[in-house]
Amino acid sequence: MEIRTLRYFLAVAQEENMTRAAEVLHVTQPALSKQLKNLEEELGKKLFTRHSFSIKLTDEGMLLRNRAEDLVNMADRIEKEFVALDDITGGELYFGLAESYQISLLAREINRFKQDYPGLKYYIASGDTEQVAEKLDKGLLDFVVLAELPDATKYESIIFPQVDTWGVIMPSDVPLAKKKTIRVDDLIGLPLFCSGQAWEHDIPRWAKDKMDRLSLEGSFKLSYNASLFAKEHLGYLLTFDKLIDTSEESGLVFRPLTPKLQTNLYLVWKRYQTFSPIAERFLKQVRKSFLSKQT
Repeated sequence: MEIRTLRYFLAVAQEENMTRAAEVLHVTQPALSKQLKNLEEELGKKLFTRHSFSIKLTDEGMLLRNRAEDLVNMADRIEKEFVALDDITGGELYFGLAESYQISLLAREINRFKQDYPGLKYYIASGDTEQVAEKLDKGLLDFVVLAELPDATKYESIIFPQVDTWGVIMPSDVPLAKKKTIRVDDLIGLPLFCSGQAWEHDIPRWAKDKMDRLSLEGSFKLSYNASLFAKEHLGYLLTFDKLIDTSEESGLVFRPLTPKLQTNLYLVWKRYQTFSPIAERFLKQVRKSFLSKQT
């Protein structure tokens, strides 16, 4: 199975039309059809269902698309890394990021780094721990930022110099907004929004034996989206401070939890990872910078 053939397959999957895919790839339609037929014979599975004017993926085709995207992305990345070996002004870095105001610290380090390496290109993927860790494990990312202690048997990490504080985002006109801090008893019986990850790991540390009395109205991966639901009085959002606009004009307020609940942030990479030269230099800079802020 060749990378070129997988590129052909992905083009057809995206265009859902053999003629358009052939035009995008700059190949003839008969040549493209032959490549796809050979791929189906090689795998022993039907990958497409052909209709009069379109092509749809079968279940096996959808599985291959997911795997092919990872393989093609990795092939592209390997090629770029080897090209960058002779480029002393730049290279490419790939990040997977959790949500936190402390991402501004990472952005600051990237900005500093670009001053020394103006040819730097960087790519950002956002998601929860499961999503970004999967990409890291596959070698599609250099670093991820996690809002939980990483598995030391699989990863190495640097702790961010600050912490994230938990609280409740709610409309400014609800009775609970009059409180300066929020206790677990205040939330019993109320519809709550929270990420699935935090609901399983962070909030139980705070609610303790009253966790089963809290009600999750909806689970969100992005706090911004959840804040829009909170603003419509659909529920109360449990999230980090400084993620959501709570200015007077926003109609929202943030109230910290009591007892205080805080979470550390970690810059994470795979143990025994072989870095590209640019990634190794970036890690050296961040390690030095973050450690200096912690002392």
